[in-house]
Amino acid sequence: APWHLMMSLTPPRGCLLDLPWEDILVPHILCHLPLQQLLSLQRVSKSFQALIQLYLANMRCFDSSQIGPAIPRAAFINLLKDNEVLQQLVLQNCSDWLTDRELLPVIGQNHHLHQIQLKGCAQLSRHALVAISLSCPGLRRLSLAHCEWVDSLSLRSLADHCKALEAVDLTACRQLKDEAICYLVQKCSRLKSLSLAVNANVGDVAVEEIAKCCPELEHLDLTGCLRVKNDSIRVLAEYCPKLRSLKVKHCHNVAESSLSILRSRGVELDVEPPLQRALVLLQDVVGFAPFINLQI
Repeated sequence: APWHLMMSLTPPRGCLLDLPWEDILVPHILCHLPLQQLLSLQRVSKSFQALIQLYLANMRCFDSSQIGPAIPRAAFINLLKDNEVLQQLVLQNCSDWLTDRELLPVIGQNHHLHQIQLKGCAQLSRHALVAISLSCPGLRRLSLAHCEWVDSLSLRSLADHCKALEAVDLTACRQLKDEAICYLVQKCSRLKSLSLAVNANVGDVAVEEIAKCCPELEHLDLTGCLRVKNDSIRVLAEYCPKLRSLKVKHCHNVAESSLSILRSRGVELDVEPPLQRALVLLQDVVGFAPFINLQI
């Protein structure tokens, strides 16, 4: 129990609360306790309540999943109302109620955020992304997966103001087309990781622009991008020497003729070579892996 843990840390003489709060308790003790247990401590006494409020106001990372399977709206608002120093904001299990009304005040008072996770937060609007772009110039990592409210205008605002971006997840942001992706990578050339998965509107134009604008690119997810073809994969191989992984599953117009270049460089691909695929299929049908002389 958190109370017993806290009591075990109590000095032999005096009280735990006698230790310096901002210099000792907050940065060196409370930071090691789960957030859910810290919230329970608030009920011990008014002094503990004040201590936890001080901790929450100085918290650098907030991950809603640490509180439980679902965080209530009122709890979210209360926990972050005094915080102006957040660096990481991870919002999960709150998509049922999270709207611009709850998120925008948090974004507006935290200008040091460098990582934001909004995966599946479907009730937000483009105004949330515009607010992020205006308030968080040092943003480096952003997940907007399955946020279909992201449009080209809000993405343009992000690109104009957050040029330090290194990782962006736009999985299933179905409003985005090649033009929006091109604008993003032209402005954010430091990108190392980008996901455009499950977007049938993304094609060769975007992939070629990614290749030419992002020489630091290490990870690219094009899963289900049906319009992507071999030519843009070859450009990717030519311009992105640091590429470490590429996902092209369900990209039916991408063949081994372009992937083999990356495969020979040791790039991790999510599709196997044709011969290996044939062996797997044959094994499924026949029930065993036949002997084949691979030297032929």
